Amino acid sequence: MTAPELRATTSLAAIFALRMLGLFMIMPVFSVYAKTIPGGDNVLLVGIALGAYGVTQSLFYIFYGWASDKFGRKPVIATGLLIFALGSFVAAFAHDITWIIVGRVIQGMGAVSSAVLAFIADLTSEQNRTKAMAMVGGSIGVSFAVAIVGAPIAFHWVGMSGLFAIVGVLSILAIGVVVWIVPDAARPAHVPAPFGEVLHNVELLRLNFGVLVLHATQTALFLVVPRLLVDGGLPVAAHWKVYLPVMGLAFVMMVPAIIVAEKRGKMKPVLLGGILAILIGQLLLGSAPHTILIVAAILFVYFLGFNILEASQPSLVSKLAPGSRKGAATGVYNTTQSIGLALGGIVGGWLLKQGGPNMVFLVCAGMVAVWLAIAFGMKPPPRRT
Repeated sequence: MTAPELRATTSLAAIFALRMLGLFMIMPVFSVYAKTIPGGDNVLLVGIALGAYGVTQSLFYIFYGWASDKFGRKPVIATGLLIFALGSFVAAFAHDITWIIVGRVIQGMGAVSSAVLAFIADLTSEQNRTKAMAMVGGSIGVSFAVAIVGAPIAFHWVGMSGLFAIVGVLSILAIGVVVWIVPDAARPAHVPAPFGEVLHNVELLRLNFGVLVLHATQTALFLVVPRLLVDGGLPVAAHWKVYLPVMGLAFVMMVPAIIVAEKRGKMKPVLLGGILAILIGQLLLGSAPHTILIVAAILFVYFLGFNILEASQPSLVSKLAPGSRKGAATGVYNTTQSIGLALGGIVGGWLLKQGGPNMVFLVCAGMVAVWLAIAFGMKPPPRRT
C-alpha cells in the first residue's frame, strides 16, 4: 500500500471508528438507564429508542451513497456527520424516552458509512482495496471493543446525557478529520451501470441478509444482557469486568481467523464458522442459567463470531460490488444493516415484553439459523494478491 493510500485509509477508518464508537457506547448501558426516566419502564419503547436510529438510517444510506457519487464524498460525509452530532445533542438534553427517540431518529439521518466506504474505494488501487476494507473492518472491531468495555465506566462518571454528548463531540471531531486530514480525490469517473446490478447480485444479497441478521441479533442482545448482569448482582459500573476479558479474548482470537480467511483463501469456512458461533451463543443464552460467569462465557462465543463477521464482510462487499456502483452497493449493504438495527431494537423490545429474555434469544437463534443455511450456498470469493 502506497503512502497516500495508507493516509487515506487510516484517516477514513478513523472517521468510521469515531462514529461507530459513539454508536456502540450507548448499547451496553441504555436498557438499564432507561428504567430511571419517564417512559423507560416500557421495554417496547426502550427497544424503539435503540432501533429508531436504524429506521431513519436505512432510509438515508442509499441516498448518501448516490449523493456522494454525484456531489463528491467530502461535503456529503461532513453534512451527515453534522446531522449525526445534532441528534446526539438532542438526546443528551432529553429528559424522557420520547425525546431520546427523537434524538435517535435525527442521528440516523446522518448515514454516511456508504459514502465513506466508497471514498476509500476511490482513493485506493484495486490490488490494495481489500486491505483497505479490512483495515476499516478492524477499526470497527476495535471501536466496538473499546466502547463495550469503556461505556459502563464512562456512564458511571458522566451519565447517559454525558455519553450522548461525547458521541456528538466525536462526530464533530470526525468532521475535522474529513476536512483537514483526508486527502482529496478526483470526482469518480464511474461508467453508468444499472442499479439493479447491485440489487440482483446473489452473492451481495447473501451478505446483505447476513449483516441484517448480525445487527438485529446484536441490538436485541444488548436490550437483555445488561439487565441480566444487573439482576445477577453486577452493577452497571462494573460491567466492564465482564466485557473486558470477553472482548479482549474474542478480538485476539479473531485476528488469526481473518488472516486465514484473507491469506489462504478460506473466507467461506471462516464466515460459516463465525455464523455458527453466533448461533451457538444465542441458543445457549436462551437455554442456560443466567449466572454472571455463564453469561460471560457465552458472550465470548457470540462475540468471537460477531468480530469475525464484522471485520470481514466489508472486505467481501468491496470484492463483489460492481466497480461502477461501489457507492450504491455499499449503500444497499449498510441499508440492510440499519434495517437489522431497527428490527433488533423494535422487535426485540416487543419480544422481551411478551415473552421475556429467553424468547428474545431463541427467536434470534432462529434468524441466525436461516442465515447459516443461506450462507452455505455462497461461492468462495475471488482471491486477490
